Amino acid sequence: MATTTSQSTAPSNSTTAAAICFSKYLHSLSQTPHRLRRRMLATWTPDEELNQVRQRSGADMKRKLKWYDLVALGVGGMLGVGVFVTTGPVARQTAGPSVFISYIIAGISALLSSLCYAEFSVQIPVAGGAFSYLRLTFGEFVGYFAGANILMEYVLSNAAVARSFTEYLSSAFGENSSIWRVEVNGLVKGYDMLDFPAVALILLLTLCLCHSTKESSLLNLIMTVFHVVFFGFIIIAGFCNGTSKNLVKPQGIAPYGVTGVLDGAARVYFSYIGYDSASTMAEEIQNPLTSLPVGIIGSVVITSVLYCLMALSLCLMVPYNKITENVAFSNAFKEIGWEWASNVVGAGASLGIVASLLVAMLGQARYLCVIGRARLVPSWLAKVHPSTGTPLNATLFLGLCTASIALFTDLEIVIDMISIGTLLVFYLVANALVYRRYVIISKNPPFQTLLFLFLLSSSAIGFSMSLKFKRQRWGLPLFGVSTIIIISFFNYAVPCVRHHIGWSMPFMPWPAALSIFLNVSLMTTLKKFSFERFAIWSCFITLFYLLYGVHSTYQAEEMGSSDDEVNPSSAVQQTKLDNMQVL
Repeated sequence: MATTTSQSTAPSNSTTAAAICFSKYLHSLSQTPHRLRRRMLATWTPDEELNQVRQRSGADMKRKLKWYDLVALGVGGMLGVGVFVTTGPVARQTAGPSVFISYIIAGISALLSSLCYAEFSVQIPVAGGAFSYLRLTFGEFVGYFAGANILMEYVLSNAAVARSFTEYLSSAFGENSSIWRVEVNGLVKGYDMLDFPAVALILLLTLCLCHSTKESSLLNLIMTVFHVVFFGFIIIAGFCNGTSKNLVKPQGIAPYGVTGVLDGAARVYFSYIGYDSASTMAEEIQNPLTSLPVGIIGSVVITSVLYCLMALSLCLMVPYNKITENVAFSNAFKEIGWEWASNVVGAGASLGIVASLLVAMLGQARYLCVIGRARLVPSWLAKVHPSTGTPLNATLFLGLCTASIALFTDLEIVIDMISIGTLLVFYLVANALVYRRYVIISKNPPFQTLLFLFLLSSSAIGFSMSLKFKRQRWGLPLFGVSTIIIISFFNYAVPCVRHHIGWSMPFMPWPAALSIFLNVSLMTTLKKFSFERFAIWSCFITLFYLLYGVHSTYQAEEMGSSDDEVNPSSAVQQTKLDNMQVL
């Protein structure tokens, strides 16, 4: 009789609990305006980020990596992404033989952004990358907005790279990629070719990353060394067997004009997202004060040189109108009669794609882990496994998301959707560095710096719009000269104090200001589809913040909620030891 009573009351209790939770949630929603005022611009200090927030992962990530591991991670993460995935389509459709100039422009912009990242990573050596830098400078919402966008870029670019892996793997065996995929009638075109090899690769790397960061880094180091040698083979073969006539035939070196070169730079820019992955390893690197700048800046320089030489070798071997959009390098060797090299290139490119995927998936999990620490997403995504020292839940979750997109979505659709988020985040980081150096560190009034950033961005938009629409010839010199005047006047009128802890950006504000200018200019060249995707995603993540994020962080920070807090004394002691190494 008692058993029957207890069984009948159990559903009633659960229903009551659900009703109470729903009532509390409705009450929280009614307080949204008040909570937004409290949380949107809320910032943390670097010390709080390094100690209090990091404890929410339960266990610390293990510091096992050295500077050369970081260089290899950065190079491995970037090599294989752009040069094998985007060079063919951009050379054929957008830039022509001047695709190598597009890589130079994108490389300069990435180098300037990497300088901004390097200073932030030394001052705030946590795994959150741009999310942490922006949250500590501009507040919670800007950090969340940037972190959510860079996560989307990671997932989409990794899906694109995984599908490209199938293309090159089939080329290594001398087969067409269609036989490796399954066509499903009834699905929308562009989403009807199921790519199971891409899914298998992503799931395999996800399991590898769940096991250990150090072992994953060692695997990447071996593959990256081999990959650089392989790049050398392609470059030498291309220069020896190509001809400079292919650079000017059939319609000159820039058949699509200056606009095509800039459009190409914007499309290949996502190839440089790998150095951002290197910055997310800040909690796992030994001696971060010196290792982080070397790893981040060094990997960008090495990769930029290799990208430009690879693109140039491709255009030397084959006229741009004969470059194929898929497996461009393999088909280029077929054109010059090196059938055997075509298969070798397919195998080497597949290996390079594996290395770049490994690093990118490493970085995306750490982004999500730190966003989880801030309570902007469910806190279980922030947990670090105590034995492996890896963000297990975040790695598994994003691995499944990436695999789902790679299974259905065609490569061309994915490529058109990416780059805008990367450019936006790098633009925000450059703005944040200027604001941090001139307002937070130098103690200047914020109005001067904010006005400078607004005028600089406006001038960059005016310059790029004048170049894009070509309606007024006076627009280019007007906005170009005004940009130089704005930067020069700000440099003269507003004093800057340079901090003395670790590496810092020289010649401020010029490098950061030029980074802002280039990122804005490249963003304006992207297709309308990219901005539509960005608008939809922005609306979604803003809605998520309003319905979940702001209430979660308000309860954790303002009301002192500690349901998910894990702060064992051993972890505290370990964190203090790590921070002594950092400082």
